[in-house]
Amino acid sequence: MPLRKPLCLPSLLLLLVMLLLLLLPQADTRSFVVDWNQDRFLLDGAPFRYVSGSLHYFRVPRVLWADRLFKMRMSGLNAVQFYVPWNYHEPEPGVYNFNGSRDLIAFLNEASVANLLVILRPGPYICAEWEMGGLPAWLLRKPNVRLRTSDPADNMTKIFALQREYEPHGPLVNSEYYTGWLDYWGQNHSTRSITDVTRGLENMLKLGASVNMYMFHGGTNFGYWNGADEKGHFLPITTSYDYDAPISEAGDVTPKLFALRNVISQFQEIPLGPLPPPSPKMMLGPLTLYLDGYMLDFLHLLCPQGPIHSILPMTFEAVRQDRGFMLYRTYLMHPVFEPTQFWVPNNGVHDRAYVMVDGVFQGVLERNMKHKLFLTGKMGATVDVLLENMGRLSFGSNYSDFKGLLEPPILGQTILTHWLMFPLEVDKLVKWWFPPQLLKNSRPQIPSGPIFYSTTFPVLDSGGDTFLFLPGWTKGQVWINGFNLGRYWTKRGPQQTLYVPRPLLFPAGSLNKITLLELENVPPQPQIQFLDSPILNSTLHKTYIYSLSADTQSDSEPMELSGH
Repeated sequence: MPLRKPLCLPSLLLLLVMLLLLLLPQADTRSFVVDWNQDRFLLDGAPFRYVSGSLHYFRVPRVLWADRLFKMRMSGLNAVQFYVPWNYHEPEPGVYNFNGSRDLIAFLNEASVANLLVILRPGPYICAEWEMGGLPAWLLRKPNVRLRTSDPADNMTKIFALQREYEPHGPLVNSEYYTGWLDYWGQNHSTRSITDVTRGLENMLKLGASVNMYMFHGGTNFGYWNGADEKGHFLPITTSYDYDAPISEAGDVTPKLFALRNVISQFQEIPLGPLPPPSPKMMLGPLTLYLDGYMLDFLHLLCPQGPIHSILPMTFEAVRQDRGFMLYRTYLMHPVFEPTQFWVPNNGVHDRAYVMVDGVFQGVLERNMKHKLFLTGKMGATVDVLLENMGRLSFGSNYSDFKGLLEPPILGQTILTHWLMFPLEVDKLVKWWFPPQLLKNSRPQIPSGPIFYSTTFPVLDSGGDTFLFLPGWTKGQVWINGFNLGRYWTKRGPQQTLYVPRPLLFPAGSLNKITLLELENVPPQPQIQFLDSPILNSTLHKTYIYSLSADTQSDSEPMELSGH
């Protein structure tokens, strides 16, 4: 008998919705229909308008779901809208994960407890500034795959006329009313004024429209889950997805929320009772971090299966490395006495390359930004190129964002060949077994290049939420108690602090461990601090500003909405 092809995630979600409908009590005559004649929705036979907010369960620790949903309900919302990212639940073809923070049924139950209706957007494509727009990276194991296609619609009058031909009536709906905007590394922190947001909401509610506010609570791109945009050059999304939303990244209500609540109260009843105060916050430090060792010293642990051999470099996807880092290694076949140009043709670094010769850090190549270095080395010298996947493009039609070295590097006039590729399991090393400091090898006096630092610290009393500040550090990844908190890029900004939810820290009396993988340069004093408030807007190198307010938008820099 032939094997049945396993169902893909979108098919499973449709079955899930059908099952939930079947499980409803038969005596319950609840209904939700579109009253086309009166241009409205009917819920249980009565006129209904939803005022909703977006929250992404995959950007919020599970233990905090109830808190965020309760605050949304107390704000006057009657619905929550959220995506289901395919890649979050099907890491490999036919392998599904709905446990822990991926427990979709548990989140639906929490929404029900909060008395919120659900607007479910299961994908398979979601955008959402999420890694590859929610599509799993394993789709790219077929190099010629067509991910998304489109039929361009240039004549919008004609398109809307066609829509009305099939849908002359119906309720007014804005499914994505932006309360703020996303942030890119190297640009300013995006904000949208309370006046703009409340004015727009009030105007729509006066028209009887149903509205979903994107985002009502943004959350965090933990780990490697951030997406990226392409606006003339590659723009990865920051770790913080605060979005200048009515509920902050740390889950606190903001003045914007109170202003929106006041508007909503003019059109429908809102729950009685006060909104919760801000959660307790904690300050700690400065704390000194200590050298664990250089990444190159841990290759046998980071890649226990050993390297992959190839004449030409292979992409992440070709060796089934979905996220994180991969090390490429080759050896010089002849001496290079004078500084000689090292580069990768056709913008072939996706996304950042940290280059070392005989273990000494030489510098960085960056997609669209920096294309060459100058190297020297003796014959037989080891050339290591650590590639960082900064997040796949989450917007655009049929753009296959392969990662790694897409072309063989060139040194002078020589194409470098015969590569060893080490797919690195950094998270496993940090979480499960990190040895004590190794014997000191012959390394530079000033630590640089991919290097691990760590320390332990207690939490006093009950502690609270906090924000990790890394002054002087350059760029890297950080873990707390083995949990991948996300990327930091202090040198580029705008984000300077990383949100640390209290549930990630052990109770008072226990030691917590923080581990940093610094990819470039270590500060003279390798210290960190925990602050009681975030720093999200400290961009050192200003580039483009995308404003959502017409009165502040620059004529020379038109706003481009990436979509969701």
